[in-house]
Amino acid sequence: MRSFLLKLAIGVMGCGSLYLIQAPDARAESWGCQVILCLSNPGGPMQYSECRPPIQKLWSWLARGHSFPTCNGIGFKSSRPRYEPYYCQSGYRLFAGQSAGGRAATCISTSLQAVDGAFCRNERSIASTEKTVISPRMQRNNSRNQCLAYVTTRPFVREKPSYIDVTIDRLGKHRVWY
Repeated sequence: MRSFLLKLAIGVMGCGSLYLIQAPDARAESWGCQVILCLSNPGGPMQYSECRPPIQKLWSWLARGHSFPTCNGIGFKSSRPRYEPYYCQSGYRLFAGQSAGGRAATCISTSLQAVDGAFCRNERSIASTEKTVISPRMQRNNSRNQCLAYVTTRPFVREKPSYIDVTIDRLGKHRVWY
């Protein structure tokens, strides 16, 4: 019995010393766990006041080029930081390419839209519209011909153009813009 108690005491002290050694790391990682918990909130990462300081620290941290913080024990992974300064309204997709002035971005409608018939007649000056179109064509619609084309527009500029994708097990994927 005495030997059992002695072994138990040594075991408890050994575990206690490991805890003391690991404690600074656990505190350092707690910020990463707070960030993941706040990001997993369906109401948004800044909904609760307790989440604001760790998330604001995250924005600053990522903006300086640091990696996403870690949290052990949680099934989570994050992508590398990405940069996407432009976005399109619903019903349009972003197209990036090269132009005479360098890189260019435009939004192109995902479906054909009715446009001025002058586009289908290849008229160079179209005073009635400032739209630019791609692939104009005449198409029969309700027993009449209609000029349809993919419409292009200028993209919107994001306020926060950098992002990472965070995947949390059983909660899904969240895109975090900063």
